[in-house]
Amino acid sequence: MPHEELSALNTRFADDATAGLRFALSGALGRVALVSSFGAESAVLLHMVSRIAPDTPVVFIDSLMLFPETLSYQRELAARLDLRDLRTITPDRNTLFQRDPDNLLHRSNPDACCALRKAQPLEQALRGFDGWITGRKQFQGTTRSHLQMFERDDTHLKINPLAAWKPADLADYMTRFDLPRHPLVSQGYLSIGCAPCTAPVAQGEEPRAGRWRGQDKVECGIHIANGRVIRRQAS
Repeated sequence: MPHEELSALNTRFADDATAGLRFALSGALGRVALVSSFGAESAVLLHMVSRIAPDTPVVFIDSLMLFPETLSYQRELAARLDLRDLRTITPDRNTLFQRDPDNLLHRSNPDACCALRKAQPLEQALRGFDGWITGRKQFQGTTRSHLQMFERDDTHLKINPLAAWKPADLADYMTRFDLPRHPLVSQGYLSIGCAPCTAPVAQGEEPRAGRWRGQDKVECGIHIANGRVIRRQAS
């Protein structure tokens, strides 16, 4: 899709996440899947998709290093929202045995670990799809502050319906529809990924400050810019 068309869509749906999501799921953009981490704020987008197009494929990446609470939450939400095409994907076991036999790759090379456990499985899962829906939001950090609803990477159209939503918008939505919270949120986890690389967030920190704490890494590699994994900006 040309840049001009993306700009037109972003202008058209700038103030209406639901309308933008409904358009994305209408078939006008081709075959689209929702990729969800079943993390801290995932219930909102999952609920919206379940109301608009309940047969939408939902891709859940189980890196085999997730918190047990995330796996329980995933099962709870899937049943609660009647997700009809939930696809749990995992890294290839033989490749894991060859490249990360001790499950310690995240310590020596976190980018390689994320590629092995997340990016490569997702790349395979998205074959045959024209686009995918993400739950990214501008407030989550400086690297996402200019995020638009519609964008494109090297291979797919990406739809970020909640890009402009604020924390209060998410909280209001979850309260209005009585959606369950991820159990780790109450313990200070505002962005939840793999257990070894996720920490609680202190008051005043960016929501993703607990991801790969102490490193310049801020993205797992499924979201890239100019072909490279996005890095933390120097202060």
